[in-house]
This record gives sequence, structure tokens and C-alpha cells, in this order.
Amino acid sequence: LILNTKNLLHIEDGAFRNLPRLKYLSICNTGIRQFPDLTQIFSLEAHFILELCDNLRMTIIPQNAFQGMNNESLTLKLYKNGFEDIHSHAFNGTKLNQLILKDNKNLRRIHNDALRGATGPDVLDISSTALESLPSYGLEAIQVLNATSSYSLKRLPPLDKFSSLLEAVLTYPSHCCAFRNLRTEKQNLLLSIFDNFSKECESTMRKPTNEILEDSNNTLLWSVERNTHPFVTDDESSPYSYSTIFDDSEMAGFDFEYDFCQPKVLTCTPEPDAFNPCEDILGYSFLRVLIWFINILAIAGNFTVLLVLLTSHYKLTVPRFLMCNLSFADFCMGLYLLLIASVDAQTSGQYYNHAIDWQTGSGCSTAGFFTVFASELSVYTLTVITVERWHTITYAMQLDRKLRLRHAVPIMLGGWLFSIGIAVLPLFGVSSYMKVSICLPMDIETGLSQAYILLILVLNVVAFIVICACYIKIYIAVQNPELVAANKDTKVAKRMAILIFTDFTCMAPISFFAISAAFKVPLITVTNSKILLVLFYPVNSCANPFLYAIFTKAFRRDFFLLMSKLGCCKSRAELYRMNYFSAYNSNCKNGGAATAPSKASQAILLLSALEK
Repeated sequence: LILNTKNLLHIEDGAFRNLPRLKYLSICNTGIRQFPDLTQIFSLEAHFILELCDNLRMTIIPQNAFQGMNNESLTLKLYKNGFEDIHSHAFNGTKLNQLILKDNKNLRRIHNDALRGATGPDVLDISSTALESLPSYGLEAIQVLNATSSYSLKRLPPLDKFSSLLEAVLTYPSHCCAFRNLRTEKQNLLLSIFDNFSKECESTMRKPTNEILEDSNNTLLWSVERNTHPFVTDDESSPYSYSTIFDDSEMAGFDFEYDFCQPKVLTCTPEPDAFNPCEDILGYSFLRVLIWFINILAIAGNFTVLLVLLTSHYKLTVPRFLMCNLSFADFCMGLYLLLIASVDAQTSGQYYNHAIDWQTGSGCSTAGFFTVFASELSVYTLTVITVERWHTITYAMQLDRKLRLRHAVPIMLGGWLFSIGIAVLPLFGVSSYMKVSICLPMDIETGLSQAYILLILVLNVVAFIVICACYIKIYIAVQNPELVAANKDTKVAKRMAILIFTDFTCMAPISFFAISAAFKVPLITVTNSKILLVLFYPVNSCANPFLYAIFTKAFRRDFFLLMSKLGCCKSRAELYRMNYFSAYNSNCKNGGAATAPSKASQAILLLSALEK
């Protein structure tokens, strides 16, 4: 034992020479800077233990560092040192039982060939290290892997490298998904083979007769003598001992300690939780196809609306200004869906190896910001548009009460600031975008996070109620069939019904399940919530550009005028231009004659407002 000798700075080569009876060597809490020469010990003991700990000035483990120590079983306890790098062939010439590297806080690299030339190890412990990857060679013998608190280890080597693994204690639950899949694929064959043997085993135990079971090579597999108690024991002298029944190679991978007829299966902790099940980002295959159609529709539709409105030579009115804000918000929602769809396509089938990088990285934070910002700005703008339309119809002939652009700009500025503030909060610890793979703020562990989620949901519900109330009031104002033509009345009703239905379809299911989850009584799993994400959550973003812009006459006029500038649809554009000036001249001639608006004229103004 060489312990607590801080002034010991160097151990000369050959200091440990020809020590055939040495079983245990411990060098801890010293000041040595260079890895000591241990290659001339030549211990003859059946099992040798080397302990190096708290040697903070040793930074590397060189090649062949342990060659010649012992030709039998070797346990290396190399913990709490200053190791930063383990070189190629560092463990060459050893038969490793256990390799303990835990608590080497600065250990960032193990060379891919560090275990080349070594047998084993059976146990590898890399807990509390800064390793970013495991070596690709030498993992086949590992039966127990301990990698707790190894937060930099975000990816695992190919799973076929862990051919003997029985127990894994890891840092991230997503990595256990990899071993769960490995267990499913690899052990199915073993279990099917063993199942046949188990039936033979059980039937033999029930019928103790003179039976000999041999394989095709005439190797004795099972033997029972008549009138002998049919239980297998650990006594090697017994004809029912494990060693009598199986060769060592046939025993590998199975645990007969408690139940002879059951194989041992791979166990892994921590288990995936409800927020991060073992699946790809989107989970269902049909969602993987559908999300591309939806995000392309949202991006293309809203980009078209923005392009047409911003390039139009007509005056920027309040409805146009509000529609630009709505289109931008819904365009951001399309970008969020595009980002989720792209990452899902890249990580399909191996998300467990990308989960940590994605959910803790800037990509997921960006996606989460986009979706919350877009969702809140869209809801806010929809509410403002609806209130503006109600105000326009109610005070149609009172020009002094008309909403001007100078009023709309500060109103929307407030909406932008509110939406940005709500979207930024999870980046500063109020809830989190890292909780789930779809990057929504679903963390409700703290009271503040819970209040944050409830605030968003309540505001969305209030906005929906305001939208419904405004459209109902507008419809009631023009419902009288004696004053309004039936076809106009029907048109207004249909348009309002569609607007309210799309809002309800988007908000109702998400709000219902989210509020229940916020109170920690979830009624739906994360897997099923992804259906809401794709089918309901972006409904408004896809429908809004069509309902509020593309299907209106004003937009079609602006669209064809823009196309005419590019050399297309010139005749259609000229027709729209003539109709516009004809209607403008007609209004100018009749403008002075009108003194009091009729109910029917208000209805026509409503239809005009809905078309803007």
C-alpha cells in the first residue's frame, strides 16, 4: 500500500520487479505525474487487484501499461485520478475481470483500440466521467456496464458490440431503449431454443426415468436415473449438477441460480418514462407521412399570402396588416413542423442514439420557441381580426370610430411582445422544451411551470370564447330574412361556421387534454398526443391562409395582378382591374346620396369585410 504520499512525485522503472506472490497493489493519493512501470511484476497469483486512485497529476494511461503484471485474472480499479486519455493497446496482454474507471472527471477519450490484445473485461464502470464515446473494439465480453452520471456519453457504439451484456446501468433512459430492442432481436433466438429445452426439462422432472438426451454430436445434455430425486444441484459430484449437464459454452448467457428452466435476460436502468417512451419522434408511421403534407401546405399557403400582400400596390389597410401578421405566425408553425419532420426522418429507427443531442440541444429549443411563439401570435391575431370585423360592422357608418392603422400597429406590437415573452420563458427554466421529443413545454414539475402552462391554456380558451361571441353577434346583426337576401345570409353563416369550426378543432382537444395534464391527471399518453400535434394542432395554420385570404376576392385580385407583372394571367388581371375601378366609380357617384344605412346595406358591408 502506497497511500497519502503527496510528496511522492516519481516511481522509477523496475521498482516493482519479480513479485510472484503479490495479490494486491494500491497506489493512492500521491503526487506522481507519470504512470508507473507495472510491467515487471510477474505475479503468479490466480487473481490480481491493482488500485490506482486520487492521483490527480496522472493524465494518461500509455500503451502496454499492464502487460506482464499477471497472466491470470486481473481487476483494475483506476478511479478518481486525473486521467484524460487512454492510449491504444493500453490493456494489451491482460485478462481483465473488472475495469473500474469511475470518477475520472477529466477522462474524455478511450482510444478505439485501447482494449485490443486484452481478454475481457466482464465488468466496465465508467460512471462520472467525461467520456463522449466508448471504444468500438473490446466490448464483446462485457456483462455489466455501469455508466451513471456520464452526461457526455450521448451516443452508444453499434449494439452488436454488446454481445454478452446482461446488465446496464446508464445515465439516460433513451439508451435503455436501444438495449430493449437488442434484447428483442437477439434473445428471441436464444429464448426459442431454450423454450424447447425447458419443456423437456420440466417433463423430465415430472417423470424421473432412465433417459439420456444427446445432441447430434452425441454430447451428453441431460441424464436422469430411475428412482432418483429429480432436482438439479450445485454439487459437482451429483449427476444432476450444472457441470454434468452443460458445457461451459452452453451455459453462457443463462442464469440457473434460481430457476433452472429460465434464461437470464438483459436488464437496463433507468427505464424510459411516460414522457420519453421507446419510439421515434413521431411514433406512428402514418404521422410521418402526414406531417410532410401538412407542413408543406402551411408553409406554401402562408408564404404565398405574405408575398401577395406585401407586394400589392394597393394601400395597406388594417385587415391586410392583420392578415400579414397572421400569415407570418402560421408560417412559423409550418417551420416548426418542418423541423420536427426533418429530424424524425434523420433519426428514424435510431432515435435512442440522438435523443439527448436533440432534446438538450439548440435544435429542440428553437423548435419549441417557434411553436409557442407561432401558436400564441396566431391566436392573438385571430382574436384581433375577429374583434376588428365586429367593430367594422357595428360602427360601419361612424367613420370617427373606425379602426385605423395607427391603432392596429400598437395593438399588434403588444401581441408580438406577449408571444415572444411566453415563448422565451421555457428557455429560462419556466417549464422546459427538453421534456419530450416534440419539444413542447410539458414540464410541470414546479408550481411556476404548472402556472405557466395553465396561463397559456386559459388565455387560449378565453380567446376562443371571444371569437365565438363576436361572430355570433355579427351573424345576428344580419339574420333578418326580410332585409337580407337569403343567399347572402347563407354565405355569411357558412363562412362564420367554418371559421369557428376550425378554431374549435384546433383549440378544444389540445386544451382539454393539456389542462388535465397540467393538473397531473393526464388522460392521454405522449404517444397519442403526437396525433393531436399533427392532426389538430396545426389546423389553423393550414386553414387560415385559405379562409382569411386565398378564398377572398380581394386576394385573388392581388394575386393575378402580381402574376401579370411576371408575364402571366394578364387577361385575368385586366378583368379584375376593370371590375375594381368600375365599383370604385359607382361608389363615388352614389356616395353623396346615402344618408342612412339600411340593414341590408350593413349586411353587404359585412360580406365585404369578410372578403377583405
